[in-house]
Amino acid sequence: MNILITGLHGFVGQNLVAKLSATHRIFGLARTETTMAGIEKIYTWDDFNKGALPEVDAIIHLAGKAHDTKNRSKAEEYFKVNKDLTVSLYNYFLNSSVSKFVFFSTVKAIADELGTCVLTEDDEAKPKGPYGESKLEAERFIQNHPAPNKQVYILRPCMMHGEGNKGNLNLLYKLVSKGIPWPLGAFHNSRSFASIDNVCLIVSELLSKDIPSGTYNIADDTPLSTNALIKIICEVMGKKCRIWNVSPTAIGLFAKLGNVLHLPLNTQRLAKLTESYVVSNQKIKKALGIDQLPIDSRAGLEKTIRSFIKH
Repeated sequence: MNILITGLHGFVGQNLVAKLSATHRIFGLARTETTMAGIEKIYTWDDFNKGALPEVDAIIHLAGKAHDTKNRSKAEEYFKVNKDLTVSLYNYFLNSSVSKFVFFSTVKAIADELGTCVLTEDDEAKPKGPYGESKLEAERFIQNHPAPNKQVYILRPCMMHGEGNKGNLNLLYKLVSKGIPWPLGAFHNSRSFASIDNVCLIVSELLSKDIPSGTYNIADDTPLSTNALIKIICEVMGKKCRIWNVSPTAIGLFAKLGNVLHLPLNTQRLAKLTESYVVSNQKIKKALGIDQLPIDSRAGLEKTIRSFIKH
């Protein structure tokens, strides 16, 4: 199969290229024409605008503007990349001979916060902020423009991790590796993660099998608490686990003080560090005809932490 991948230089793109290039011919679509292991040729968006792309069987659209945790990006930047670029590429797909289109959205297109609920594909969309809102608009354009006799997949991964990941999990690893105690042990939450190995397997299955078009959440089978995650990090590193059960009331008062004094811990950050966010993966497993994903949640995280140590 010939596959065109956008955003191939990112975390997910690099892992997908490594996975798929063993059995498929991979072409890239990026801002500049460079070279990359496993890629036949990288085309530019100028080539796209000229209609000078290779004939392929599938398009995997990864390119997008990631969530800016520091809130420095303007809203229009998200919509220009996450929505408008997706619309242009999807229109190209509709008018081409390409048979499969895989769009990487995000669970944040549906909910920024979940509380005790479990996110499913049928939940009402209530994104908060331009990142989730722009991804949702891209989703809705795709859903409102069906592709007869073709297969279209909208994937909503939760927090992904694996080798090359530089997100929040990497930041937590750095904190633990410095021996800094985790003071939020008294807070109990549950979070879903998505191992990049499971993500790559799911994409590979969607490409090679006759899976129904649709929107699918992507998450590992078992959610874990932040405390459990810290214990995993310590075990892999061979470090003593230092989790402090400081009173939530005291932590809450300190966080409010952080709002005033602009400290690293404020009420907004405390909520993010201690919230639960559990995502159901039942729909994608049913579509693939499997009872469980091959990579266990704990095993996937252990592999990720070992990659952090290696690098």
